[in-house]
Amino acid sequence: MNRSYLVQILVPKETGEGEPVSKEWFDGFLKELTDKFGGATSFVRSPGQGLWRSDGKTECDDVAVVEVMAARLAPEFWGAVRNRLEKELVQEEIVIRAQEIISF
Repeated sequence: MNRSYLVQILVPKETGEGEPVSKEWFDGFLKELTDKFGGATSFVRSPGQGLWRSDGKTECDDVAVVEVMAARLAPEFWGAVRNRLEKELVQEEIVIRAQEIISF
């Protein structure tokens, strides 16, 4: 039985300026994660829809989910990734979440 972490990054399909995030950007991000973790999975073609309340109105984003398996959590690394993505994609907040998994 092995313990590891499933890390999910919720990436908007559009920047905060309303520009579509390109396939090339997603491909590059996936390659970066694959190089670091040995693999990555993206769910770009079936985006989820995120809704939240802000200043009394409902906001909406189409999001892709990018996942990696990591042997351990590295909060400093994921914090830096989050900060970089928020700047690159002009977002107030990028959600990165992790859950412990057990492989049999």
